[in-house]
Amino acid sequence: MALPAESDGVFEEAKVPVLYCGVGKVNAAIALTRELRRYVHGGEPLPLVLNFGTAGSRVYETGTLLACHEFIQRDMDVRGLGFALGVTPFDAAPLSLKFEPVFTDLIPAVCGSGDSFATVECDVPCAALDMEAYALAKVCWLEGANFACVKYVTDGADHAAPADWQNNVHKAASEFLSLYRTAQNRPVRATLTS
Repeated sequence: MALPAESDGVFEEAKVPVLYCGVGKVNAAIALTRELRRYVHGGEPLPLVLNFGTAGSRVYETGTLLACHEFIQRDMDVRGLGFALGVTPFDAAPLSLKFEPVFTDLIPAVCGSGDSFATVECDVPCAALDMEAYALAKVCWLEGANFACVKYVTDGADHAAPADWQNNVHKAASEFLSLYRTAQNRPVRATLTS
C-alpha cells in the first residue's frame, strides 16, 4: 500500500506485514525493487505482489472494489516529439502492462497511474486513476514477478476528489485484509506490497 491510512491499522492488528511504498511512481518503484531484491539475494522465489490501495474513478461509484489487471501511465506525455500519449519513448515495455487476473470475482479495470492526484478528466482510457500501480506493475514485469492489484474507489477524480478521498480512504481496509487472506490460499506464495 502507498500509505498507512489505506490499511487503517487493520493489517497491523492482524500481524500482516505491509510494505508502505509512499506516494508516487518513483517511490513505489524504489520500494518494491528493494523488497524483491531481498528475495533474489536470499535465493527465494519471487512472491505474488499484491497492491491494495485507493483510486479515483469517473466510471465506477465510490465504494467499488476494482481488480486492476492492466496498467498504463496516464501522465507520460511526449506528444511534442511525436509519441502517443502514455507511450514512454525508446522503452521496451508495451504501452499497457497486462497481468493474469487474480481476483476474478471483482470488476476488472484498467488502471492509469500518474504523479498527480486526479481531479480532472484523464485523456488516457482507464477506469481507475491512482499514483503507484503502473510503477509496481512495471517492476513486476521487469523482474518476472506475478502481480495483482485491487483498488477501492474513494472519489470521482473530480473537483470534490480531495475531500472525498479524505472521507473514504480508510473504508476498504477490512475488505483488503479478506482479499489478502484469499490470495494466501492460492498456490503462489503471497506477500503484500505497495
